[in-house]
Amino acid sequence: MLPDVHTPVPGPVSRAWVDRLAQRECPGITARRARRAASIGAADFDPIVWAEASGVNVWDVDGNRFVDLCAGFGVASVGHRHPAVVAAGQRQLAILPHAMGDAFPDPRRIELMERLCGISGLDRVIFGSSGSDAVEAAFKTALLATGRRRILTFEGGYHGLAAAPLAAIGYHVDAFQRPFSPLLGDFADCAPYGGPLPDLSAYAAVLVEPLQGRGGMRAPPVGWLRALHHAAHAAGALVIHDEIYSGFGRTGTLFASNNAADPCPAPDLLCVGKGLAGGFPLSACLGRAAAMDAWGASQGEAIHTQTFLGNPTGCAMALAALDVLEGEHLTTRAAVAGRRLATALAALPGVQQVTGRGLMLGVHMKGTLGVTRRLLERGWIVLPCGERAEALGITPPLGIGDETLDAFVLTLAEVQAAEGA
Repeated sequence: MLPDVHTPVPGPVSRAWVDRLAQRECPGITARRARRAASIGAADFDPIVWAEASGVNVWDVDGNRFVDLCAGFGVASVGHRHPAVVAAGQRQLAILPHAMGDAFPDPRRIELMERLCGISGLDRVIFGSSGSDAVEAAFKTALLATGRRRILTFEGGYHGLAAAPLAAIGYHVDAFQRPFSPLLGDFADCAPYGGPLPDLSAYAAVLVEPLQGRGGMRAPPVGWLRALHHAAHAAGALVIHDEIYSGFGRTGTLFASNNAADPCPAPDLLCVGKGLAGGFPLSACLGRAAAMDAWGASQGEAIHTQTFLGNPTGCAMALAALDVLEGEHLTTRAAVAGRRLATALAALPGVQQVTGRGLMLGVHMKGTLGVTRRLLERGWIVLPCGERAEALGITPPLGIGDETLDAFVLTLAEVQAAEGA
């Protein structure tokens, strides 16, 4: 359904909830008007407060209906509250909401491991709860498998904000990393994304997004990923693909690295999350046996685990989400809709370029912060991306209809005209 906004944005009920939020939440978390208004020239920039979501739509506590072109940070790839995913979670909740991590597994955890290995071509799995968890597991695996300690990452790369991934961030380093530098290890180097590679002989692994997300929805030059794989393996380093954002159909292929126009080898380690479980916090680091088996057999005390490792409810929802992805042909839908949308967006007068693939697009233009605000007022949830917020990030649920996308393009054109962008 298209947007239906009948109050100011945010509305009075959202404002009241955000006032309560401000009394209890750490002030560094949710951006409020006092911190952001000056940067966009607006009188107010409090967030809306979500009350309900379904498909491509979100309703706020004021009863306004929005179209979510972010898919909840890429999580709702199969759509918000997909009935099959919800039903799978409810069935599992009714019989076994929680098992015991490394101590006692359950069938859903094992089934999901088998499913993920089957679709990725990899052999082993370490589950986590967030993208940061998956990246940290990959770092530990690389250290054990190679005996080396350094990691190469790339400018614009975002891999989560837990301590180890934060030490390897290439996106907004001053904002994210420097305040916590005394707590972070010195084990990561950062190279230009898509640029020349340094000597890799000292590195345990190279961590790369085959298509960068927060860094601007951008792909490297054709052939660069293949060259990276060759150079890394020639030097004895592992290749880690971060497909936490780009995985599970978002780019029009199952994984961004499956791009037929620019093929590259499968990685040694693959980090996934976000769209994996249809809304449940679940991530995974998948790997080749040659790398993962360097952990050795458990001696009764797991040296990497967590309380909610392989949570049964999350695994049941992930299995259902994968069924939906395949059964509703959402990967193909992302490819077709993405090409159509990119063409329409590129034709708008104020758009400099459209980057990305499938339904993971960056609309590069001036004034994105103000445009984002105006779009929200009209019922469209979009966030900027890129180091300088130079693009609008478009990552909607993969089943979004053409009529909805056409309405967005028309609205964006109207907002651009009003903003003088």
